[in-house]
Amino acid sequence: MELLIHSIQLDWPVLTPILICSILVVTVAINRISFYKQNKRDVVQFIPKLQKELAKENLSGAQNLSIQLGGVIGEVTEEAVRIFTEQRSGFSRSFDIASTLATRKLENHLTVLGTIGGVCPFLGLFGTVVRILYTFQDLATQGNQSAAVAMGIGSALIATAFGLGVAIVAVIFYNYFQSVVKHYEDDFNLIKLLFLSFVDSNDDVQSKSSANIAL
Repeated sequence: MELLIHSIQLDWPVLTPILICSILVVTVAINRISFYKQNKRDVVQFIPKLQKELAKENLSGAQNLSIQLGGVIGEVTEEAVRIFTEQRSGFSRSFDIASTLATRKLENHLTVLGTIGGVCPFLGLFGTVVRILYTFQDLATQGNQSAAVAMGIGSALIATAFGLGVAIVAVIFYNYFQSVVKHYEDDFNLIKLLFLSFVDSNDDVQSKSSANIAL
């Protein structure tokens, strides 16, 4: 504890940026966990209900299901119903735009975690180098004092440990949140495939009708 207090007193200019990074990590983590929790939906039960409505060509019912579901999944599905109603031929491209915009909402602030995970170890290393240089300077001025040298080196290593600790936590959260975003993207792709299956079936019906008329 004495070593930690000594390090804070001497190296606070270097430790302050790492402390700010740690606060940012906690803030972003809380924000993203809250956002994902609010938008969590049971897609396994939703997809069969949506499929039944589309099979009956009940687009208003499909839209109502999307509104009732809510969240990011509900918004994307509601947009998919609108696109399916207005422009089936260009459904895939239009849906990709809607799902990409939704993915950006899900990825919001994640770059902060990635940047902190990459930068914090170097901030800690910088603090360690600076403190060791000051320790050598004190050693040259005051003479060979092993206790002072040990205290200086120990204080220097605290900055590295602090920086690594914050970076490890940031990377863990970043990877976890990326996996959550990937799960949402899989849900978007599942919804897209569902709608495309009905687009293709309608195209086949129209092709057969045209062929019968030609005959």
